[in-house]
Amino acid sequence: MAARPAPSLDIDELDVIAPGAFAAAVAPLFEGARGFLGRLALARPFDSVDVMFDRAREIAHAMPPDEQIELIDAHPRLGASSSAVSDLSRGEQATGAGDAAVAAELDRLNGAYEAQFGFRYCVFVAGRSRADLLPDFEAALTADRDAEIHRALDAVVDIARARYATLTA
Repeated sequence: MAARPAPSLDIDELDVIAPGAFAAAVAPLFEGARGFLGRLALARPFDSVDVMFDRAREIAHAMPPDEQIELIDAHPRLGASSSAVSDLSRGEQATGAGDAAVAAELDRLNGAYEAQFGFRYCVFVAGRSRADLLPDFEAALTADRDAEIHRALDAVVDIARARYATLTA
């Protein structure tokens, strides 16, 4: 049986396909966060990629808190093993993956952050090494929970936008 082609990310097609097909097509951009994807599908048509991501950001910030956490937690822990992350996350987090001291510090920070806030630390890596992410991660532990939710939701949309650019280049 032949493999099915990847769904198109052409905005004109995304605007008219069935909601389930839309959710499947954009799922890799948002790590498959089902509740959010359903809301985004119902917000169509977008008419442009910019509008799609603007609406994604609006929806993410307007969702009930439990759905916001679901969207944030759809992303893997920063520094998670390559076997535990999506192909897109694996490529995004690859820089500096072999440093045992950095890996141990990420593990410590992940545990402290999740214990304090109740959700994963999500950040737009944007080509930075894992070591370069440590100061911001440490500083996040002193932030307000609502501010961290806001920051993490923005990161989710920024990650999705970058993934879209990569997949459509």
